[in-house]
Amino acid sequence: MPAALGFATIALFLLLTMTRRVSVLVALVVLPVLAALAGGFAGELGGMVLDGLSKVAPTGIMIAFAVLYFSLMVDAGLFDPLIRGLLRMAKGDPLRVTVATAVLTLCVALDGDGASTFLITVSALLPVYRKLGMSPLVLSGVVCLGAGVMNMIPWGGPTVRAMAALKLESSDVFTPVLPAMGLGIAWVLVASWLIGRRERRRLGALTGPGGETAAGEPVAAAAPAPGDGPGAVRVAAPVPRWLTVFNLLLTVVLLVALILEVMPLPVLFVLGFAVALLVNHPSWEQQQALLDRHAKNVVLVTTMIFAAGVFTGVLTGTGMIDDMAEALVSVIPDSVGGHLPVLVAVTGMPLSLVFTPDAYYFGVLPVLAETAHGFGTDPAEIARAAILGQMTTGFPLSPLTAATFILVGMSGVQLGEHQRFIFRWAFATTLVMTAGAVLTGALSL
Repeated sequence: MPAALGFATIALFLLLTMTRRVSVLVALVVLPVLAALAGGFAGELGGMVLDGLSKVAPTGIMIAFAVLYFSLMVDAGLFDPLIRGLLRMAKGDPLRVTVATAVLTLCVALDGDGASTFLITVSALLPVYRKLGMSPLVLSGVVCLGAGVMNMIPWGGPTVRAMAALKLESSDVFTPVLPAMGLGIAWVLVASWLIGRRERRRLGALTGPGGETAAGEPVAAAAPAPGDGPGAVRVAAPVPRWLTVFNLLLTVVLLVALILEVMPLPVLFVLGFAVALLVNHPSWEQQQALLDRHAKNVVLVTTMIFAAGVFTGVLTGTGMIDDMAEALVSVIPDSVGGHLPVLVAVTGMPLSLVFTPDAYYFGVLPVLAETAHGFGTDPAEIARAAILGQMTTGFPLSPLTAATFILVGMSGVQLGEHQRFIFRWAFATTLVMTAGAVLTGALSL
């Protein structure tokens, strides 16, 4: 019963949100509550919801202050040199901008944290997309692809969870799939080129020799900030050079501290934003104006995160997630047992829409590994297969991960639109890497 309720809840959620029948926030809260009531968990509902909210609270705090921090830096012009460099390189060509988006994402994502990757890349690139009239779905989609592949690095979430769940080393899990990861990176660049070519056809190539877009706008004009409306042009006051240097150093120190985990991520962003706000806007009036200007962005993203906490809290507390994992394994026939690694890799990406990262790696993966061991397959192969799909190419699409709502919230796109736009490209990434893993012997067929 709990497994059936869980699968029905997930399916109904995907149906309602992808067809835009209800908002994601409403679906995240209402559907699991109805499922819990139907399953007879009314008396425990309050505790489960509170537990889910408590678990995502640190993420919500981090995102709120991270959005404010990077919004402040965009307003201060910290990313303007990067934007101008991209515009000069792209020359207003949507295809070049799209490929540059992929390259930038692949570099930024080396920190292994999807949230910070989305915050940095979207903050830097959204003004470029708006200026050129490009679809924000292209931005969210290409960032999704790049961040997904780079999430395989040993300090990224999937690999860390897989190693912890099966008590394996990086040399057992990550090293054998390095060639496959290389193919994945190559595919992301190819996919971004194809997506960019399609966007170029939609908008039209450059027509003016002086660097004008098809609409006749000079591409070097000031870019809008993330909080501005579509088509808005940000007219920023000149920023003193010492302040730009301070902001750059502060951002570098913050990123290094994030990578080294000097303090918990929420604490780092709270402290970083407080310092940046005090130095960049020393007066109360200036500080209040900045908070007012970016309050909408903060509310849109954080409310989604807390709503996702309700969703996962109820599904976990009712036991739906555990029963769904057992039901999934029980339907695997003996005839496909020997092909389990490839099956895990191919199905991992779609399953990221159903299972949270912790639920999959600490609930489903050990059962799959034990099942594979019974068929004579090394459990390390199952771990490799899992990181090729589940929460690697799937995490920037899943409604069960907070980072997804950072990406779609800051890009200004609907979750269902984002999923429809990039799902096939992300799934193709999994297939490419799986094929590479089979060819290089990392997975047995």
